[in-house]
Amino acid sequence: MKTAILDRDGVINHDSPAYIKSPEEWEPIAGSLEAIARLNQAGWRVLVATNQSGVARGLYDMYTLNAIHQKFHRALGQLGGHVDAIFICPHGPDDGCHCRKPKPGLFLDAFKRFNLQGTTVHAVGDSLRDLQAAVQANCQPWLVRTGNGRRTEQQPLPEQTITADDLASVVDLWLSEE
Repeated sequence: MKTAILDRDGVINHDSPAYIKSPEEWEPIAGSLEAIARLNQAGWRVLVATNQSGVARGLYDMYTLNAIHQKFHRALGQLGGHVDAIFICPHGPDDGCHCRKPKPGLFLDAFKRFNLQGTTVHAVGDSLRDLQAAVQANCQPWLVRTGNGRRTEQQPLPEQTITADDLASVVDLWLSEE
């Protein structure tokens, strides 16, 4: 089964330098939820891997993070889509965990849970750390220009990175290759 691992903020929903701290602040990027639903309909497994350091910083708690994800699940479900799992890193940048991107821990957890091989997985992000984690996990990295993507595009990227305007454009490319 083809598998996509998506970053959340800046890929699926609009990002904020002040963090997405409540369900009310969570707003999908145009076309992103429809793109996930199209992947589901084409038989893809869709996972989310997201750093959520706002938990460690005390900006929101796990209850609020779950409420944000419930809003995401409901909005996606209304379009006939779903995600198979959301993997989160609730740690801060200085916590030294194995799961915070650019480390590949979230990806490795997903591989273990779903018995995946990195070479069969496409990973989409908007930040260099998303791409670095994908490469370390042996996934195909995709950069979108939404969120931090336009700024990230100006940096040296991992050699095998493919760039597209947004998640809908990435999904168009994937599905056109089938």
